[in-house]
Amino acid sequence: MTIKNEVLIRMYTVLVFVVVFALFIFVRAIRISVTEGEIWRERGKEKYVQVRSIEADRGNILAADGSLLATSLPFFDIAFDPNSSGMAPGDFDKHIDSLAYCISTFVDPSLTEGAYKDYLDSLREAGKQYVRIKSNASFEEMLKIQEFPLFNQGQYRGGFIATPKYRRDRPFGLLAHRTIGYVREGSKPVGLEGYFDETLAGEAGQQLMIRVDDGLWKPINDLAKIEPRSGKDIVTTIDVDLQDITEQALYSAVLDHEADHGVAILMEVETGAIRAIANIGKTRDGDLWETYNHAVGSATEPGSTFKLASIMALLEGGYVNLEDSLDLEKGKTAFYEETMLDASAHMLDSTSVRRAFEISSNVGIAKLVQQHFGDGEKAEEYVNLIRSFHLDQPTGIEIQGEAIPYVKEPYSQDDSWSGTTLPWMSIGYEVMITPLQLLAFYNAVANGGIMVKPYLVSEVQEYGQTLEQFPIQVLSKKIASKKTIAQARELLEGVVLNGTARGYRTEKYNFAGKTGTAQLNYQRLKDRTRVGGYQASFAGYFPAENPKYSCIVLISNPRKGGIYGSDVALPVFRGIADNVFLSRPDMFPVLNDMPKGVLASNKMPDQDVGRWSDFEQALTALNVPYDPGSPAEFGVLLTDSVSLNIERRTIPEDRVPNVVGMGLRDALYILENRGLKVEVSGYGKVRQQSIKPGTRLRGQTIRLRLG
Repeated sequence: MTIKNEVLIRMYTVLVFVVVFALFIFVRAIRISVTEGEIWRERGKEKYVQVRSIEADRGNILAADGSLLATSLPFFDIAFDPNSSGMAPGDFDKHIDSLAYCISTFVDPSLTEGAYKDYLDSLREAGKQYVRIKSNASFEEMLKIQEFPLFNQGQYRGGFIATPKYRRDRPFGLLAHRTIGYVREGSKPVGLEGYFDETLAGEAGQQLMIRVDDGLWKPINDLAKIEPRSGKDIVTTIDVDLQDITEQALYSAVLDHEADHGVAILMEVETGAIRAIANIGKTRDGDLWETYNHAVGSATEPGSTFKLASIMALLEGGYVNLEDSLDLEKGKTAFYEETMLDASAHMLDSTSVRRAFEISSNVGIAKLVQQHFGDGEKAEEYVNLIRSFHLDQPTGIEIQGEAIPYVKEPYSQDDSWSGTTLPWMSIGYEVMITPLQLLAFYNAVANGGIMVKPYLVSEVQEYGQTLEQFPIQVLSKKIASKKTIAQARELLEGVVLNGTARGYRTEKYNFAGKTGTAQLNYQRLKDRTRVGGYQASFAGYFPAENPKYSCIVLISNPRKGGIYGSDVALPVFRGIADNVFLSRPDMFPVLNDMPKGVLASNKMPDQDVGRWSDFEQALTALNVPYDPGSPAEFGVLLTDSVSLNIERRTIPEDRVPNVVGMGLRDALYILENRGLKVEVSGYGKVRQQSIKPGTRLRGQTIRLRLG
């Protein structure tokens, strides 16, 4: 036999052995899983000791002032192990009567004291290790039950078991509900809870536990136990007062106009901190609730609020001046075979670019954009300018699910670019953007051209100590030239003073902004346009001279009380702004901030008569320097060229006194104490008396004329 044949024989022998062994394992596996499966599964259940996770306390979500927007409240499943390994038989017998009394009296009155004692005795004899006493007990209830007889000796000597679990609670209820969000098993994480889940969740602990019943696990004393680590807290930019103001104003509008939903965002101009963000919509039952975060997640055609971007593109490109003349064609024109109309019939032919923007003329803005960007490759310049305003980019807000804005690529077949795209894009159609993304653009205009990133979380804390801060992020130091920004602000102020928003201007403060009305689900048919609803909006800022807050309001598909931005969204903006001013006194100009002026002598009090002590008290309180002279009961204020003096006024006892210049109180006091009867007419100080001073007293009636 050759060596080659010997090697082959050995290889075949090994191969046969491997195949036979594999078949044996396969048959055995089938037998275990199928024939003996139920037996082994039952045996598997007997393995009842496991290392199990211990839930960690989830971190808090705080408002800007430290108020709790979301927190975890501890609850406890309380149980008793009547056969605990550390419990002495004598302790059980000694305390069982008192324990049964406490449980039946304070926890479960469905059983009497005697019945509870018999129940616990029977479970001890049966070898039970887990008896449920109370589920979802509060922290206070747990502490009280923990002090019951026998339980007060702890888990091992007393058999007391308290398993903690946590329930998420929102002390302010609906306030910023969708923005705060939630994390639920089987659901996609939502809002700040979802975005900062890792930070808030903490680290679960581990402990050896024994299974004492189906689904019930009892901790075992284990030195290797790993304690859970609580989650960290996040501090938001939400202002509770401003959030409440915003939500209340939006809720009323959605209810009154029977709208599908509404959005309102209030943002700090300089920093981008979102102080309030509200989303109110209808549920399936017709109730109003924060069903979806439309402010962040819904990109729609904005309508006329987008005209600010179009006019800024024209200004930045150097194509127009605000006082240029423009033919509005009485509010109707055609682009190729499509007719464009202005929202309201103004019957204007020639007007200025400024005026066309103030009255929100579709025809005017579209004609300008088509004229200057419609030829050759000019559309690319327009779209690039729109992109330079960051209107094609998401904000990066700390909430998952932000919609991506949509700006068409010029001449792209994939984007269905056509000859009418440019004019319709210029007035806010064929472009998609979220309310927050549009507000960031308006905020940049209010901020002098500096675009800051909108943000909702300012820092991460642990036990009140700051671990991480999130600084203000500048996305662009200049979205346009200073001249363009200044002209844009002029136009927005003009909308309020002379244009579509003039009906809601106020003398208390100045604000600026732009109304918007967009058609929803529209279809251009041959003979008409079919409209599925309207979207009313207003975007702006206040106060106009030194903007502190920017704000956008959007109401989707109002069915009652109007459809235009000026009728539906603008009143909400005004309501928010009014209440912000009322709640923020620091926003009003300081009246005494200017240097004190020198009072002219004719503005100083002169020839006023009254009690000496009253004059001293008033002048001292007002910090007015004066010469006190020689004090007496009554005096007269006299003004000379350099000072204010109090001179003595002598009141005779047997003659009619001179009370001209006195207040009515002092005049009555003096005259009636001298036996005179007084008749009075008019208001103010005594200007005339009917009896000449110095006349002998005889109980006369004296008439005083006040003025």
